[in-house]
Amino acid sequence: MNSEAIFDLGEKQKELGELEEGALAPDFWKNPQRVQKVNQRIAALREEIADYEKLSGEIEEWETLLELAIEENDATLHTEISSGLVAAATRLEKMELRLMLNGEFDGNNAILSIHSGAGGVDAQDWAEMLMRMYLRWCDTRGYKTEIVDITTDNEGGIKGATILVTGTAAYGYLQAEAGVHRLVRLSPYDFNNRRHTSFAAIDVTPEIDDTVEVDIQEDELRIDCYRASGAGGQHVNVTDSAVRITHKPTGIIVQCQNERSQHKNREIAMKLLRSRLHERYREEREAELAKQRSARPDINFGSQIRSYVLHPYQRVKDVRTNVETGNVNAVLDGALDPFIEGYLKLKAQQK
Repeated sequence: MNSEAIFDLGEKQKELGELEEGALAPDFWKNPQRVQKVNQRIAALREEIADYEKLSGEIEEWETLLELAIEENDATLHTEISSGLVAAATRLEKMELRLMLNGEFDGNNAILSIHSGAGGVDAQDWAEMLMRMYLRWCDTRGYKTEIVDITTDNEGGIKGATILVTGTAAYGYLQAEAGVHRLVRLSPYDFNNRRHTSFAAIDVTPEIDDTVEVDIQEDELRIDCYRASGAGGQHVNVTDSAVRITHKPTGIIVQCQNERSQHKNREIAMKLLRSRLHERYREEREAELAKQRSARPDINFGSQIRSYVLHPYQRVKDVRTNVETGNVNAVLDGALDPFIEGYLKLKAQQK
């Protein structure tokens, strides 16, 4: 199992050395955003190299043990060795999958937005279930999450939410989730307990820093401040700290109410706007993606990328890759890796 050529260990060690040397320069700390980006890349390279070296060492041990078992004709070790090599092969496959994340912004943090669609309060409840699912998936991967905006409804569920996901390659992985998600179940909101179909859409964009130029003119913005909704009681916000920014040329609207400071909410909202505008401009530069975006379907029947069926049977199926499972509860608890891996493999094949 020769993985060094695939992993390109030498190049990664060289890049790590150069970054670590650059971090020792006296003027390195003058640019906080560059410091954050470089440190994130250093941490990612160290993790990747350590994972490779650990896996490589384990493979060598299993191969040595296999040679010993063959020499001494010890059949009792065959099952243990076989299981160990299969586990190592699975981990190698995951490492190869991570190497597929070679897009310009695949290594970046992600901005994930959830929008309820057709289905009324059931769709709002479904949007909240999806938010919980993604928060749990992020938690299992060690990603930090921040809900920068959320719109709830008195009847139940959420109309929408925006989550900043911080961690190595968060965008690279979560890009697989962009699209319409369909739920089929017996509605807890239907007095007659009938089966309902609900929809919610997921948008995913990479978080970008100030080193990426995005032309935003002040006169193109409408900035509204309003009172943030809260839990009430001593936690109620009595100031107009929440910020909503509308980019008039494109109609893109971003908002943040998570922080008590209006200045901080505006800073986060501008970060969201920069990322979404960059994604919009990128798509416009690429004719095919622009065409796909202009023909983007409604959040309704026939437009889903994945179906989650809870009744009359249980199954989750991705219509793009045909990856499916009957363990719906596990998926809703954040077990998304098979679907994300299936999408990334499909994307790599189409390049």
